[in-house]
Amino acid sequence: MEKLVYLSLGSNLGNPKKQLRDAIQSLSSLGQVTNVSSFYETEPVEQIAQPWFINCAVELKTGKMPRQLLAAILKLEKAMGRKRALDKGPRTIDIDILLFENSIVHAPGLDIPHPAMHQRRFVLEPLVEIAPDLRHPQSKRTIRELRDALPSGQAVKKITTRVSALR
Repeated sequence: MEKLVYLSLGSNLGNPKKQLRDAIQSLSSLGQVTNVSSFYETEPVEQIAQPWFINCAVELKTGKMPRQLLAAILKLEKAMGRKRALDKGPRTIDIDILLFENSIVHAPGLDIPHPAMHQRRFVLEPLVEIAPDLRHPQSKRTIRELRDALPSGQAVKKITTRVSALR
């Protein structure tokens, strides 16, 4: 049975737009990519001495279970040159599972919903574009409500439209 999953993708090394497009194409091997947000230029959070990121959100229908999906995503990141040298540091690709249907998962190395998504404009702004009325399974607030509750800051600027994000 297929599940609806929401992912956050980001890149700030090499050619970030190409990295995101390649990752989106690769995600199709894990299920059906059913929606992709615009691309957004976003300032780094926590580790600020690094290039700005390009981020987007992806809706994916998959038959995989959460741990299987995580394993496949980690393999995809590694194949795309992801090196985990510095926590929150520069990366060729970063793919986070934000939501997995209405599931709540707390296991070593895997927390769903993503525990910091409600604090991150670079996650919520793209996600609002493709799923504004989706409800967070713990807070029960919509993605739009979560975004609107964020304090000011965390610069996020749309740089592509949804149609061109897939090209």
